[in-house]
Amino acid sequence: MRKLNIDFLGKRYWFLGFSALLVTISLGSLAVNGLQFGIEFLGGTVIDFPSASGVTADDMSSAFADAGMDNTGVQSTEGGGFIVRTSESDPDVANTAYLEVVDALGLPEDSGMVTTIGPGWGKNITDAAILALGLSIAAILLYTSLRFEYKMSVTAVIALVHDIIITLGIYALVGREVTPNTIAALLTIMGYSIYDTIVVFHRMRENGQRLVKRSFMSMANESINQVIVRSINTSITSLFPVLVLLFFGGETLKDFAFALVIGLVAGAYSSIGVASPIYAIWKEREPKFQALKKKYPNAS
Repeated sequence: MRKLNIDFLGKRYWFLGFSALLVTISLGSLAVNGLQFGIEFLGGTVIDFPSASGVTADDMSSAFADAGMDNTGVQSTEGGGFIVRTSESDPDVANTAYLEVVDALGLPEDSGMVTTIGPGWGKNITDAAILALGLSIAAILLYTSLRFEYKMSVTAVIALVHDIIITLGIYALVGREVTPNTIAALLTIMGYSIYDTIVVFHRMRENGQRLVKRSFMSMANESINQVIVRSINTSITSLFPVLVLLFFGGETLKDFAFALVIGLVAGAYSSIGVASPIYAIWKEREPKFQALKKKYPNAS
């Protein structure tokens, strides 16, 4: 089988420039549009109508407005149902409005399910999500520092932050709601991303132990070529079931799968286009590797 010899790191500044552009667009989207957090974080009420035959989204919205709940979002679901979200956090007020709506629309009283979350619970969920993300990043830093070296751990976390910013930026761009499922997807994305990055770094470390008559950059590029097929195959096989969930799953599964698809693609890219170039540039500044670069300039 023919060995790959693609000059990934020869295009390292193109990769880094592209990533910088994506991050800038994502941060701009977050700054302009912001994230739309679900009621699990902010508190409020969700009313799920699995089926509402003969009722349109406008009918549903108007009925809630007549019941005194103007600030509602109505989302159509498969099977002719609706999910209604409102900022109302008083369960008595929400249930009263629900009864008025089903009466006005001629729906059975048990046609929907009302779920109300108070702002205190929402704060707990938010704090838990932030803690989970923070602890995950800290654990990744610690593991990679102990298992490999601190330069690998720092660049791996840079790639993780890159993936998370892009995922959240797309959420802000398309106006998709951030729910606890999104946080679960982000944590899963971190796992996939760090796996891809560590596969590349592990090969670089192996090849670097017998580095002679060539630059570190040349060795790092060969290491990427040695594992790129494996990384692509892993990413593709991981994407297949997630795409099935995205297109054919229920609303809850689609919410999880949407973030996961973005993160898997970003993670597969960042291990090659972000973590590897930054690490190789950083390592080549060490005196030992600077000397090799000067002695073998054509090998870089």
